[in-house]
Amino acid sequence: MLGCSLWGSAPPTPTGEKRGAGWLEPLLLLLVVVLSGWVLAQQTADCPGTCDCSEAARTVKCINRNLTEVPVGLPRYVRNLFLMGNHIQNVSSASFPPETLLELSSLNLSGNRLQWVEAGTFAGLPSLKQLDLSDNALLELSPMALGNTSSPLEELNLRNSLYNNSYVTAVAQLLQQEAFLNLKRLDLSENTLLYLPQGMFAALHSLQHLDLHNNSLVSLHGVTLENLRQLQSVNLSGNALKRLRNSTLLQLRGLPQLTSLNLTHNAWVCDCGIEDMVSWLKESDLVEAKSSLKCSYPKGMENRSLVAIDFSELSCPEPTDNQTQLQTSYVFLGIVLALIGAIFLLVLYLNRKGIKKWMYNIRDACRDHMEGYHYRYEINADPRLTNLSSNSDV
Repeated sequence: MLGCSLWGSAPPTPTGEKRGAGWLEPLLLLLVVVLSGWVLAQQTADCPGTCDCSEAARTVKCINRNLTEVPVGLPRYVRNLFLMGNHIQNVSSASFPPETLLELSSLNLSGNRLQWVEAGTFAGLPSLKQLDLSDNALLELSPMALGNTSSPLEELNLRNSLYNNSYVTAVAQLLQQEAFLNLKRLDLSENTLLYLPQGMFAALHSLQHLDLHNNSLVSLHGVTLENLRQLQSVNLSGNALKRLRNSTLLQLRGLPQLTSLNLTHNAWVCDCGIEDMVSWLKESDLVEAKSSLKCSYPKGMENRSLVAIDFSELSCPEPTDNQTQLQTSYVFLGIVLALIGAIFLLVLYLNRKGIKKWMYNIRDACRDHMEGYHYRYEINADPRLTNLSSNSDV
């Protein structure tokens, strides 16, 4: 009767079947509860204690936890790993072991006082597309950090990441590797770079966005841009550029996808050497806010808009002045050297007798010395004089 009241109008079944059906449902419910608890325990165990993990968002955050190394035991499902604001100074292949984080696509290591990135550090991350190393002080950045094969990396952020501007050569060597064939966005801003090594970007055929703002670049001479056929935007604001040479303007004209070029806040020198650049500015639509580009030098042209310049106002420094000054310096140096030589010869002439006597004395001393050696040799060579040589001095 109890079974009938519980199951309502279910058709009558044999007693054995009724008892089996009554035990099956609670058993399944208990099994589901146990499995759920086991899965929850596994998820909790896979998340390091210093991190916050979300399997639904495929995200692990270990932010401002005073970590000195990359946590071990990261869950395999992680796609976005945030390690900002810690004290991780060194990363290597041991930090991201192969076959452990196969789905990791975004890695943020900014603000870590990071100094060393060793060879093969990110080679075990086959899905890595975004890498942020900004706000660090890199002393060593291995050219083989991503391995020696093509990487899926699309975005690299090195903003304010170099210990000083001399480490740009290490960055250039890194970017020239085959691993960066898929790179689309590169941020090198705020690194006080004075120059860019020749061919630094030549291998970045997929690059679309290049950010170089707030550096100290004086010139783009030797910078190769003609291979960047996919380049869409370049930010050169906040540098120390004086003018863009014809070779650079020619490369910019040849980039079919380029639609945005930021040249604001540079120290433009408005003399006759800037005429070609001004002509290009007037006819080009690439430059953002080109009417805000102002002259910094020479005196009398300050704060004049480049696109509003009349070429008749531009003057050129006379090269003859510098050449004349250089020739004058050479003549003065020649006169000084001739005077020193004349004084030296005069001293020799006035002391000719004493110098002659001194040379004779040196000659006589050398002759006496050589005669003494000759006499010693004769004694040693004659057996009859052996005893004599042992008891006498030359």
